[in-house]
Amino acid sequence: MIIRLIALLGMVLALSGCARAHHTETPLPVGTTVHSMAFGGLERSYRVHIPAGLTAPAPLVVMLHGAFGDGQQAENSYGWDQLADSAKFVVAYPDGVGHTWNAHGCCGTAEQENIDDVGFITAMVGEVSTSLPIDAARVYATGISNGGIMTYALACNSGIFAAIGPDAATQLDPCTAPHPTSVIHIHGTDDRLVPYNGGQGASTVNGPPVADVNAFWRKVNQCGPPDVTVKGPVTTSTAACADRRSVVLITIAGGRHQWPGGTTFLERFGTTQHALNATQTIWQFFATHPMPG
Repeated sequence: MIIRLIALLGMVLALSGCARAHHTETPLPVGTTVHSMAFGGLERSYRVHIPAGLTAPAPLVVMLHGAFGDGQQAENSYGWDQLADSAKFVVAYPDGVGHTWNAHGCCGTAEQENIDDVGFITAMVGEVSTSLPIDAARVYATGISNGGIMTYALACNSGIFAAIGPDAATQLDPCTAPHPTSVIHIHGTDDRLVPYNGGQGASTVNGPPVADVNAFWRKVNQCGPPDVTVKGPVTTSTAACADRRSVVLITIAGGRHQWPGGTTFLERFGTTQHALNATQTIWQFFATHPMPG
């Protein structure tokens, strides 16, 4: 009797193992799909791009458009799909209300109507994770301008992001209870909309100097003194922090309000936008900074 029970148990374990193997081999939908969800009394929308050959569990990058943009524009402009196809991660492109995000200090319709964008983006990540095998330790947020400012609001108010990658942005959220988060920030010194040295820009943004934001997150993450390297117009300040986090500031001398390597009209002015590729640089940082523990 005991022998038969042991044999039966072995068969059950073998079958459950086969079921798990079969699940991980199930083909996932490939390409970009459009989704909607009810949140905060509104119908919110987002796009998800899934590469072929995705293995589980997979990283997720949330890409936030700037003011006056949307998820489709961000998908078409910054090269995240192409990189996701080769590096095998998922990208989500949510849409802001009135083409804006409520980043707790700007901008437009979303701020005026006090839209809960932290809640929406967090809920969107949860919804994506229910339908795809997302690695909860490798969820990241990046964005440009208003979208980049929004990534700081996420790091301040949501604990699900292992790292953020704002570009041409600043922090406007008071951030009284920040979550330790790895940060890579890219900014041009000639940005007139979100000035590198802080103050009122040629927009509604009036924030602190980028260096002060960098110092804030070095303190939050218990970092050591930064190492600084210079290569042409690009200066990189890298601080190693507790729990293997990092805080990096990449300054582009003469850089304007742009996504370096992007293809929007903002990148048509000046040559410094070719000094680095923001998408590749941010992904390389994300890939080496999962959630500790």
